[in-house]
Amino acid sequence: MELVSTFMQRISILIGLLAAGLSAAERPIDPTFLFQNLNETEFAAADETAPGCRYRPLFGEGARKTSVLGSVRRFGELEIAPGATCAKVSYPAEEQIYYVLSGAGEALYRGDPVPVRQDDFMYFAPGSEHGAANHSDQTLRIIVMGFKTPKDLPHGIPVKLPVANRAEATKQVVGNHPASTLYQLLLGGVDSQRDLLSVGHSVTSLYVMEFAPGGTNHPHHHPLDEEIYLVLDGEGEIVAGGGADGVAMRRPAKPGDAYFYRKNATVGFYSSSKPGAKAHLLAVRSRSIGR
Repeated sequence: MELVSTFMQRISILIGLLAAGLSAAERPIDPTFLFQNLNETEFAAADETAPGCRYRPLFGEGARKTSVLGSVRRFGELEIAPGATCAKVSYPAEEQIYYVLSGAGEALYRGDPVPVRQDDFMYFAPGSEHGAANHSDQTLRIIVMGFKTPKDLPHGIPVKLPVANRAEATKQVVGNHPASTLYQLLLGGVDSQRDLLSVGHSVTSLYVMEFAPGGTNHPHHHPLDEEIYLVLDGEGEIVAGGGADGVAMRRPAKPGDAYFYRKNATVGFYSSSKPGAKAHLLAVRSRSIGR
C-alpha cells in the first residue's frame, strides 16, 4: 500500500507540474508590435460613422489588443461616399491628425468647411469640434490619427485650421539614415523648427519616407516614442523586432500594411530592389503615455 501511495503522490505532483507548465505556456503577453492591413480590415462603428461615412479601425478604438497602446488612441481610415457627411467629434484630451489618402472634400472646423484634397494633412487640437464631408463624385479616404494629451493644455484651439499638403515638404535625408531614404517632414511638436506644421503635443513627428529601389532607413529604436508605419505604395520588407543575434526580423510588406510599434521596439523598412520600384510609407511618432 505504501508503494501505491508513493506512486499516486508522484503522479499527482507530475500532473501539477504539467498543469503549471500549460498555464505558463498559455499566459498571454503584450506584443512589441501590432499588424493590420488597411485593405483587409472590416468596418466598425465609431464616433464619426454616419450614413455614407464608414470607419476601418486599425489600432486603438474599435480594434483589438488596445492594451498595448500608450499615447495612440485611434488609427484608422474614414471612407466617405459622394454626398456624405461624417458625424462631428470633439475630445477634450485627444489631438487628432487627418491625412487625405485619396479624393477631395471638406474638413469641418469651427463651423466652416475647409477644402481638402489628396495628400493634405491637418491638425485638430484637443477640444475642437471637427469632422469631414464629401461633396465630390468620388470616394474620399482619410487616415484618422488620435493621440492622448494631458488635459488643460496651455495652448488653445487655433482660429484657423492648421493644414498643409505633402507636396510642400522638401525631400531630404534626415539624421544618420542613409541617402536611399528621403523624408518629407510634415508635422511635429510645438517646438519643432523643421516641420511644415509645428503643433503637436503628444505627436512628435508625422512624415512620409520615400525609399529608392533596394533602399532602407536602417533598423533602429525610439526609446520614448511609439510609432506607426503605413505602406502607401511599393513593396519590400518591414522590420519588426530582432533576434538574440541582433539580426532584424523582416516581414514581407505590401500597400495597406500597417504596423504599430511600442516604444523601444525595432523598426525599419527595406524596399524591393526591382528597378524603378520606389516605396512610400506614412509614419507617425508620438510620446508614449501610460506605459
